[in-house]
Amino acid sequence: MTGQPYKLTLDLRVLDHLGIKLYSNAAAVLSEAVANAWDADAKSVVIDISATEITITDDGVGMKRDEINERFLSVGYDKRGREGKASAGGRPFMGRKGIGKLALFSIADEIHVHTTRGGATDAFLMETKEIRKTVSSGSTYYPKPIAFAGGKQGTRLILKKLKKKRTTAAIAGLRKRIARRFSIIGQPGKGSSHFEVKINGKTVGYQDRDDLRAVEFLWEFGKQRLPSASCPRLKKRFVISDEVQANKPSWKVRGWLGAAATPHQLRDSETGSINNIVVLARGRLIQENVLDKLSFSRILVSYLTGQVDADFLDLEDMDDIATSDRQRLLEDDERTGALSAFLRKSLVSIQDEWTDLRNEARGKDAVAENPALAQWLDSLKGTNLRKSAERLLGLVRSVELEDETERNQLYRSGILAFERLRLTEESHNLSNLSDLSAARILPLLTDLSVIEASMYRDIVKARLDVIGELQSLVEGKEKEKILQKHLFDNLWLLDPGWERATGSQLIESTLKKNYAIFKPHLTDAQSKGRLDIRYRTNAGQHIVVELKKSDRLLHIAELVEQGEKYVSALEKCLEASGESNPQIAVIFVLGKPVAEEASSGGKKRVSETLKGINGRIVYYDTLIATALRQYQEYFDKSEKTDKIAKIIDALSGKSKT
Repeated sequence: MTGQPYKLTLDLRVLDHLGIKLYSNAAAVLSEAVANAWDADAKSVVIDISATEITITDDGVGMKRDEINERFLSVGYDKRGREGKASAGGRPFMGRKGIGKLALFSIADEIHVHTTRGGATDAFLMETKEIRKTVSSGSTYYPKPIAFAGGKQGTRLILKKLKKKRTTAAIAGLRKRIARRFSIIGQPGKGSSHFEVKINGKTVGYQDRDDLRAVEFLWEFGKQRLPSASCPRLKKRFVISDEVQANKPSWKVRGWLGAAATPHQLRDSETGSINNIVVLARGRLIQENVLDKLSFSRILVSYLTGQVDADFLDLEDMDDIATSDRQRLLEDDERTGALSAFLRKSLVSIQDEWTDLRNEARGKDAVAENPALAQWLDSLKGTNLRKSAERLLGLVRSVELEDETERNQLYRSGILAFERLRLTEESHNLSNLSDLSAARILPLLTDLSVIEASMYRDIVKARLDVIGELQSLVEGKEKEKILQKHLFDNLWLLDPGWERATGSQLIESTLKKNYAIFKPHLTDAQSKGRLDIRYRTNAGQHIVVELKKSDRLLHIAELVEQGEKYVSALEKCLEASGESNPQIAVIFVLGKPVAEEASSGGKKRVSETLKGINGRIVYYDTLIATALRQYQEYFDKSEKTDKIAKIIDALSGKSKT
C-alpha cells in the first residue's frame, strides 16, 4: 500500500477539551480502555503498570486497517448509529460519543497501538507533541507506523511518557476504583457475558470493592443478586422496589444501597471517601456520586454507600444525558430527575428501619464488648423495657468519640436517665392500681433509692474534684482573688449546709454600694469596707468571709479590727433596713496560724478574743482535709452498694468487692 496508511482527523481544541484536559485521574482513563475492550467482545483485559509505562491488552476482535481509520482514529465516531445497539457477541455497547480514545492523552504523551484481526496486524504511534504541531499548522496528522508487538488476538495499547501527576495512584487504590466503575467486572458468566480485568497480574473483583466490604445492612433493588461472600460484615439484607416510575415499565434499576457500621469505615486512604452512591448504565459508571444531589439530610447519609444500575439513562432512542467524560449526568433531564426522586423515596423508606437496626446491632456490640452491661439488662428481664434498653446502649455505642474513655460516662448517664424514666412509668402504673400492696411498691422504692444514691454519688465525685483543685491553688500560693473566686463558687467548702438556697451571696461587695441609702449611718471607713464574700444562710444568719493569702502571717489585732469594722457597719445597715438584732458571724480563712497562737495557751486566747465579734478562723489545710474526709467517706461507702457504679467500674476495668 502506498502513501500514509493511517490518518487522524482532529481539531486541536478537541484534543484539549475532550482529551488532555477532560479526564482527571488514571482510573477514569483506564475505564475508557476497559469499556472499548468490552465493546470489542473481549473476555479478558490485562493492565500492567510500571513507573514508566502502562500496557493494556485485550483479547477482543481487534481492528483491520479500514476499521482503524474509520472508527478508532475518527474522533466522534457514532458507534451505535453505525454498528447498531450491540456487538457481534450480543453485548450492549458502552461507547457512544466516540471520544474515549482521547482519554489516553490525559495521562501519557505517547500512545502505541498494536491490533490484529483475521491474521492481519497493524501498529502505529501517536504523540501529543507532533499532533499539536501538525494540527496547529492546519495540516493532517498521520500516526507513525511502528513494528507490531501485539498478541495473537485483540488490541494492545502501550502508554509511554506518563504524566506523573495523573498516574501516581497506588495500584491497590486503582484496582478499587476500577472495581466500582463497572458492574460487569466480577460477575459470573459464560460465553459473551464473561469478562475479566487484571491489574498487574491480579484479577479485579468484588474483593476489591471496599464499599461492599464495609456494608453492615444491605437493601437490593428488585431481588437479591450479590453473593454473600462479597459482604463479609453483612448482618441483614432486604429487597426494596426497583420501579422508578410506574407509568414507564422500562425505567427500572438494579443494584443496592448499603449502610456501614460507622462513617469511618467509608473513608479510604487510597481512594478517598466511598460515602457515595455511584450510578451505572450498561454496566459502566455514568455518575460518580448521586448522593449529594438528593437533598436528603438525615443521619443515614453519613453511613451510606451504594450502586445503582439504571440502563434507562442510556437508551439509543433518547438523547445522551452523560457529560463528555461520562462521569456525570445532565441535571435538567427528565430521567435524572426521576432517578433522584426515586432514590430519595428509597432512602426515606429505609431510614427508620436502619435506625432500629443500627441501635439493635450496636446494643449487642456494647454488651459483647462490656459484659458488665449484661448485668443491667438482666435486671430488666420480664419487662417490656429490655428492647428499649438495648437500643439505648446501641445509641451510646454508635457515637463516635475521639476519647473512648468518655463512653463509659455516656453509658452511666444513659442508664441513670433510663432508670428514672422507668420509675416514672412504674409510678404511673401503680397509681392506676386499686390495691397498692407492699409487694408491688417496695421494689419501686428500693430502685428509687438506688438511683438517688447514684446521682448523689456523682455530685460527691464532682465535689472531690473541686477540693483537689482548691488544694492545688493553696499549694501554689495563688493570690487572694483566685482563692476568693473558687470559694465563692463553692460555698459548701466552708460549710456543707451552704447550698446557696437564698440567692443572697455577694462577692467583692462594698457597703457603700449595696446600702447607699444608709451612708449617713456609717463612718467613711465603714462605708468603704470591701467584703470578700457575704452570705445569708437559710437560718437568717449573715456570714462575712474574709480571705487571706495562704502564706501571709497575721496578728489577732488585725483580724479583730477588720472584723469589728465589718460587723458594726453591716449591723447598722441591717437595722436601718428593718432587721432588728441581726445575727452576724465573721469567718477568717487563713493559710498560717496567727502570730499569737505560737505562745503558750495562744490558741485559746485567740479563740476567746474572736468571740467578741462572733468570729472564727478556718485554715485552708483544715478546710480541705475536713471536706475531703466528709465526701470521700461517703463516696467510698456508697461505692460498695451502688449497683450502677459497679457496672461502670467494671466497664473501666476496675475490680470492686
